[in-house]
Amino acid sequence: MVPRLLLRAWPRGPTLGPGAPCRPLSAGSGPAQYLQHSIVPTMHYQDSLPRLPIPKLEDTIKRYLSAQKPLLDDGQFRKTEQFCKSFENGIGRELHKQLVAQDKQNKQTSYISGPWFDMYLTARDSVVLNFNPFMSFNPDPKPEYNDQLTRATNMIVSAIRFLKTLRDGLLEPEVFHLNPAKSNTDTFKRLIRFVPSSLSWYGAYLVNAYPLDMSQYFRLFNSTRLPKPTRDELFTDDKAKHLLVLRRGHFYVFDILDQDGNIVSASEIQAHLKHILSDVSPAPEFPLAYLTSENRDVWAELRQELISSGNEETLRKVDSAVFCLCLDDFPIKDLIHLSHNMLHGDGTNRWFDKSFNLIIAKDGTAAIHFEHAWGDGVAVLRFFNEVFNDSTQAPAVTPQSRPATTGSSAAVQKLSFKLNDALKTGITAAKEKFDATMKTLTIDCIQFQRGGKEFLKKQKLSPDAVAQLAFQMAFLRQYGQTVATYESCSTAAFKHGRTETIRPASIFTKRCSEAFVREPSKHGAGELQQMMAECSKYHGQLTKEAAMGQGFDRHLFALRYLAAAKGIALPEFYLDPAYRQINHNILSTSTLSSPAVKLGGFAPVVSDGFGIGYAVHDNWIGCNVSSYPGRNAREFLECVEKALEDMFDALEGKPIKT
Repeated sequence: MVPRLLLRAWPRGPTLGPGAPCRPLSAGSGPAQYLQHSIVPTMHYQDSLPRLPIPKLEDTIKRYLSAQKPLLDDGQFRKTEQFCKSFENGIGRELHKQLVAQDKQNKQTSYISGPWFDMYLTARDSVVLNFNPFMSFNPDPKPEYNDQLTRATNMIVSAIRFLKTLRDGLLEPEVFHLNPAKSNTDTFKRLIRFVPSSLSWYGAYLVNAYPLDMSQYFRLFNSTRLPKPTRDELFTDDKAKHLLVLRRGHFYVFDILDQDGNIVSASEIQAHLKHILSDVSPAPEFPLAYLTSENRDVWAELRQELISSGNEETLRKVDSAVFCLCLDDFPIKDLIHLSHNMLHGDGTNRWFDKSFNLIIAKDGTAAIHFEHAWGDGVAVLRFFNEVFNDSTQAPAVTPQSRPATTGSSAAVQKLSFKLNDALKTGITAAKEKFDATMKTLTIDCIQFQRGGKEFLKKQKLSPDAVAQLAFQMAFLRQYGQTVATYESCSTAAFKHGRTETIRPASIFTKRCSEAFVREPSKHGAGELQQMMAECSKYHGQLTKEAAMGQGFDRHLFALRYLAAAKGIALPEFYLDPAYRQINHNILSTSTLSSPAVKLGGFAPVVSDGFGIGYAVHDNWIGCNVSSYPGRNAREFLECVEKALEDMFDALEGKPIKT
């Protein structure tokens, strides 16, 4: 099934870099127009980014077999080895040659970019649960700023500051600094900006800094995934200046940029939002937003019906809006309610096709829900961090600010759609399907308070490896087996890189999990520590390989895609049940940590799987898990907690409690 995860993002330095003052409007009115004023142009490194390598076929096969080893018995493994040998020496070799030749002809992109867009856009499943994840913001540290109107105004202004900073080339380039004392300095930036774009990446590389691909960023704004028969399209109209607001299933638009491209004054934005919040109209009988949760072919047909019924111009306003703000009329009760609301809600108050929805509940709880075809977690997380920092550190309005007395009733346009019987029937059917599907999803979470990154690093262990090991132990304890596991890793260090898969289930995690779960009394603490160290070392190697484009999943995917594109019969290798099984990712995992993120989540990618969003913080570990009937998220989390307790006991030299 398709990976559509928050992804293991590259760690970042401080979001607002030094030497990045905001530039206020010359007239002194309205909000500052920019988040920062980078002396290095935003896209300075883009032209010289290295290209995503295509691994050697023999390396891919070796890595694939290593990942299969813990999942198969000896007989199955021997069969899979045979499939691999035939593939490597036959059709696989031929396809690999063709892939390499094709890649040489397309130096402006990566070998995975086109196939990956296709994978997302040709998928016909609903984007809700199957693809779109969410990330929720921490509350504003100043409690009074969490008022819905205040927070919405501040977040809109910060989001538009980000847009302007990005478009005017003033946003700090996205760089992974291995030695920030050398590379994340004004001195280095003043030098590197004079190095031509065609060479700038090499200049950064010399001081151990790795610029990341920023080609996805333009799709953050004014963008929507449009449903089409067989393959959707990504639509962007960067000339549009209006915001789309959803509340109680009603649609509103108003301009947030003026004719000169400056941000409308914060007090006007606040007034327009207040006007929307004061609308007492009951929810519509046929909420149009349900259609964006439909099967893509069904939605494509209904969209055509909408256009034929005279809604083309109105739909254009929805599609071209800078982004979609969703104002919810209720507070968030707890973390589980938060996850359900931000991942799917009730279907009436989200436009699931927008590049992102900024959702703000009655109590100011905020989140970003994003469509996944256009981009990955790196771009969204950067935007998320900048908006959180700017809206909390340089808010455009205060709780005491008075909205402008401008005529909001004229400035805010409430959109209305002409619905015929076919559309009403379509909306009713979409609602029934949506409600039935959402009832089947369970979400639960834990916060393990005994320790986190600090303690594990002192033990010379990778915090991510320990979290992944806990998932392996938990599944073994709950279901008695080791299964296909997926962890997303960004390949943004390369031009048009997307993601690669880390395969956390290994012979090392299997051996270690069995020792902890099945026979803890047979092993002393020292022996268990040694096994954990082996797992950590191997996981570190897999992570490094994946980040450098040296996994096996994307390579095998591209070869299969190429065979289909050339009309070649599907090679036997892909018909091996073991290939199908390793791509049926029962444990689908993604990590994300940032001071701005409260928690993130997504649904399982297969009906009998778990969707595991997690973060290892300095002194605690958070884990947010989803499941469908047949799997038990709560029980799984209890087993994760037990695994973490056991590992911490072993690391402290204590016996494992049975």
